Amino acid sequence: MKKCEIGDLSRILCFYQLVIRETSDMPRYGRWIYGLHPTEEMVEDYVRQGVMYRLEDGQDIAAVVAVTPYQGEDYHGIDWQDELADDEVAVVHLLAVNPHFQKRGYARTAMKEVIELVREKSVKAVRLDALECNAPAHRLYESLGFKKRDVRR
Repeated sequence: MKKCEIGDLSRILCFYQLVIRETSDMPRYGRWIYGLHPTEEMVEDYVRQGVMYRLEDGQDIAAVVAVTPYQGEDYHGIDWQDELADDEVAVVHLLAVNPHFQKRGYARTAMKEVIELVREKSVKAVRLDALECNAPAHRLYESLGFKKRDVRR
């Protein structure tokens, strides 16, 4: 997995546009609308923070994910297994796989690398969220040992 640099920004933005445009289940599972979620500012901020990563397959981006080394207030008030300070938690954001490379294990590979990355930084927990209707994401996360802790509307 490679860290995205500011010079990669246009490729990353095009990647998210491609994912949203060409992933047939996006309206059902992701509900992403480019410009609303994700926004270009959001992606650029993750890149500038140095927390966005990509997997490549040849010349193409196969998957992208952001991993912040802190949790925001959205993650407060949930009955977590361990109560941790915001800076003791990493949070996964905007995990996406190129529709031309789906069903090849890139999401699993990205998540395994995220887990290794945060282990090296002595983070105590990895947290994430997924829409309740996103069954494929739930299956992936549960197969990697994540536990559902709450349902939010």
